[in-house]
Amino acid sequence: MRGEHNDVSFSFVVCFGGVPRHGRIEGFRPLRTYLATSNPPPSIHPIHPTHTQIKMGLGTTLDEPVRETILRDLRQVADKLKVVLLPLGAGSQESVLQKLREWDLWGPLLVCLLLSSILSLSAPGDSSSLVFAAVFVIVWAGAATVTLNAQLLGGTISFFQSVCILGYCVFPLTLSALACFVTSFIYTTLLLKLIIVGVGFVWSTRASVVFFIKVIKEERRTLAVFPVFFFYTFIAWMIIVLR
Repeated sequence: MRGEHNDVSFSFVVCFGGVPRHGRIEGFRPLRTYLATSNPPPSIHPIHPTHTQIKMGLGTTLDEPVRETILRDLRQVADKLKVVLLPLGAGSQESVLQKLREWDLWGPLLVCLLLSSILSLSAPGDSSSLVFAAVFVIVWAGAATVTLNAQLLGGTISFFQSVCILGYCVFPLTLSALACFVTSFIYTTLLLKLIIVGVGFVWSTRASVVFFIKVIKEERRTLAVFPVFFFYTFIAWMIIVLR
């Protein structure tokens, strides 16, 4: 019975910070004293987490200032646009793949709105609103169709990831549309317009094809790349025929 009493006393000491009747354990501090003198564990969530910490699950944006969140998203959009516009150099394909796998829809939305606005300004008469709506719908519907085709061909790519890639890769054609709009006030010629749009078309197609050939099996790549080619061809055609 005495051994059982000692066990109970020791359990009481360990669990509740009490003191046994037959003496004090050397080096033992009561629970209240420990809580009062111990340093609290460091937080795993920094006040202003970096993008890498957020990706690793070590931070959250709930306590982050709105300004910081917007600036971080804009930096990510700028990085993806830079990858699309400057795909040259060693290891460029891996850079494109790594950046564009981190999908978002803010960048494609901004690119689509910019293209729609430019082409609506180039539209004749009172058809500007109709052109804006048509371009907006064609870009998103076309991206969804190309994505669905890639999914049916067994591509290892998510729906929103593919839409993100196709949307960002429209940016070179958007710049071509802007260049054509500006040069139309200075010097109007079909040949110059064909050259400008042709460069944007090649740039857009190249950036998107680099990604799609990595996620589609080799024997099905032609079936996956052809809709991409047609998608950007149709956008380039709209840029040429307007104004």
